[in-house]
Amino acid sequence: MNIRELDHENWLFFAIKHYNNPLSVTYQDFEEDLKRFKYIKRLLKRYETTGELKTHLILNHVIVLYNVFDDAATPLLFYRIEATYWSIIKAFMLFLNRLPPKLNEDVDKECLKELNLI
Repeated sequence: MNIRELDHENWLFFAIKHYNNPLSVTYQDFEEDLKRFKYIKRLLKRYETTGELKTHLILNHVIVLYNVFDDAATPLLFYRIEATYWSIIKAFMLFLNRLPPKLNEDVDKECLKELNLI
């Protein structure tokens, strides 16, 4: 199956196809890793509403996603996270050298400044 664009019908298949976690033995392990998208979304929403940025926690979730989905984590992150938070998630991806060059614009400068303090 060749997936050109993620949508509601094929994103889960795309995630399963690219999932590579040798320590995962059940579907529940896969679901636990998928919950990281929801956790990241919650943390980004908290940052947007309160200004509190949990850089280490978001960074840990993003790193785990890249560890289990490899490069497929990038389109999955952009699909699962609303466009209003893309500039913030781009800062984390840029910090990890995972942001494709064509997406290098519109990066949250404050978030990137916080990440560079690590």
